[in-house]
Amino acid sequence: MTDKETAIQCIKDEAQAVLDLTSKIDDNFDKAVELMMQCSGKVIVTGVGKSGHIGAKIAATLASTGTPSFFINPLDVFHGDLGVMAKEDVVLAISNSGQTDELLRFIPMVLHMEIPIIAMSGNPQSLLAKYATCHLNVSVEKEACPLNLAPTSSTTATLVMGDALAIALMNKRHFQPQDFAQFHPGGELGKRLLTTAQDVMITENLPILAPEMHLGEAIILVSKGKLGLGVAIKDGHIAGIITDGDIRRAMERWNAEFFDRTVDDIMTKTPKTVSPQAKISEIQKIMNQHKIHNVLVSDDDNKLLGIVDRYACIL
Repeated sequence: MTDKETAIQCIKDEAQAVLDLTSKIDDNFDKAVELMMQCSGKVIVTGVGKSGHIGAKIAATLASTGTPSFFINPLDVFHGDLGVMAKEDVVLAISNSGQTDELLRFIPMVLHMEIPIIAMSGNPQSLLAKYATCHLNVSVEKEACPLNLAPTSSTTATLVMGDALAIALMNKRHFQPQDFAQFHPGGELGKRLLTTAQDVMITENLPILAPEMHLGEAIILVSKGKLGLGVAIKDGHIAGIITDGDIRRAMERWNAEFFDRTVDDIMTKTPKTVSPQAKISEIQKIMNQHKIHNVLVSDDDNKLLGIVDRYACIL
């Protein structure tokens, strides 16, 4: 078997293991979601070895989607970390065999504190499953490893089951993009969802035009503004907008008569405007939908406050 064929077979085996999970989703899954949903403390994820690595990722996903959660190695519990646990918590214990000694030695402590246990393993008959409040079956027919030894399909299935829990909880919490941004304020998504027009709008040296201004004069002001547009203002209010494209089309249409024409002849009288509180994510949608590169920022009285261009939306 070639390297490519090996890779393809590995992907197929792991994909099949994930698909097989659908038949294993039962009332235990609903119970697990409800336990986590009603948890007034934290979801404490634990596991050893590869299961621990997967558990750390699941904990991070839960925490970033509205479910307070963190990972703890059961070995650390024997050295003073038991103090992080409280009766209000829920434990998500992960072990493919369900018989991992280090994890099983941790379980009596959890039971003594009357903390609910959600077990995730590939063995519904294991001791871990027996002592759990509910058990999520992540068993796989075989590992993608040619020796059927290295955790491959099983870790992928476990990771996907963790994602399924997180997504189910997001739906129950009616989790929105704005909520996600609060947990990721430093990322691109967070910036787009939290940054507003007033944070990035251009307010100085705006290319202001009068509707009756001749286009020959308007060209000079549009060029100086370096935004590719000019804003027509009448009686202190936004009256329209002209762009480089409008000017080029007007020159082609009127030729020598072009210089006799005014801004009012070519301006768009209903330009796209947003409030200072509009989020960058909303402004990007407007720009993409209408294929424009700038939006005007106005107050409730339709007075120009600034201009947001496409480059300001690249955070």
